[in-house]
Amino acid sequence: MNKAWEHLKTITRHRHLVRKHCFAVGLYKQGLCHDLSKYSPTEFLMGIHYYQGWRSPNVAEREEKGYSEAWLHHKGRNRHHFEYWLDFVGEGGASVDGTKPKARMVPTRMPVVYIVEMFMDRLAASKVYKGDEYTDASAWEYYNRGDITDFLHPRTRKILEGLLKMNAKRGEAYTFEFIRTKLLIKKKRCCCAKKAGGCCGEAKGCKAPGEERERVCCCHGKMKEAAAGEERNG
Repeated sequence: MNKAWEHLKTITRHRHLVRKHCFAVGLYKQGLCHDLSKYSPTEFLMGIHYYQGWRSPNVAEREEKGYSEAWLHHKGRNRHHFEYWLDFVGEGGASVDGTKPKARMVPTRMPVVYIVEMFMDRLAASKVYKGDEYTDASAWEYYNRGDITDFLHPRTRKILEGLLKMNAKRGEAYTFEFIRTKLLIKKKRCCCAKKAGGCCGEAKGCKAPGEERERVCCCHGKMKEAAAGEERNG
């Protein structure tokens, strides 16, 4: 019973922190809906069984079984995880020369709101598990201990890493203000603003091809500007 109570407190505290962070930048839907699947039987019961308090129960389950049933359930239902956005390409029709390309799994583009929610998720998880040892650099340090870059779309990686580094160097207040007033705001200069009402990263009707599409994208440009500012400020 004690493990059940402690696990419930842990996941609820995590949700509270993510909700608080998301609300601070105007992402109310993401804040309210974040990680609701953790209360489902598949995830909650596994969380109780493998609860340790100092790390995710998914890690302990994975060490024992070779996989985490709770995590497999979770990542397929929560769009703020980059794993949700892995998909197959190359399957189906034949190419021009008549051959069928091999199917392979690749990362696809994440909408900016879910990249921001992923960033908030990482901040909150670091706060919960690091406790009094948490610093603004904790989430960035945890990210660097892993090797997930092959599974991140280049645009997703650029924005996520930019936010993590900004938070480590400038702090939470500065980073949240950047997200709220620059990253998430919809600008008319975006190539697809008139047609789709938002960033060309999310717009289906964008006419800008390839590199030009990335150059004119308002979100992409903001992260480039932020990175340049960080370099200038040393």
